[in-house]
Amino acid sequence: MRVPFAASSVATARQQLKKWMVENGGSRDQVEDGRVVISELVANSIRHAEPLSDGTLLITWVYERRGVRLSVTDGGSPTRPRKLNAPSSALAGRGMAIVESLCLSWWAEQNRSQSTVHAVLAMS
Repeated sequence: MRVPFAASSVATARQQLKKWMVENGGSRDQVEDGRVVISELVANSIRHAEPLSDGTLLITWVYERRGVRLSVTDGGSPTRPRKLNAPSSALAGRGMAIVESLCLSWWAEQNRSQSTVHAVLAMS
């Protein structure tokens, strides 16, 4: 789904993912973990990257063998996403650590015009 490159898109992504996961048999815990992960990925794109050329973000999710792959594509950033070792008292900087703790894996892909962060959430 394409969403505006705006903070309000975090809530839109959470709502749409929840609906899809519930319709596809996700447990309450899986749905909540998915909502946290997609929130972090979308918020990080808005905070650290540029929009795609049309002013949007592209958010996708799909079942695959290991679980649900959540992906957010933006217009790129001068830095690559990475996990920080922020203290638990920090007000920011823990997003990718949260994603890493909830997911089986996560990775980023970049080219000249865009970047995509993927995270795989277990669904068993």
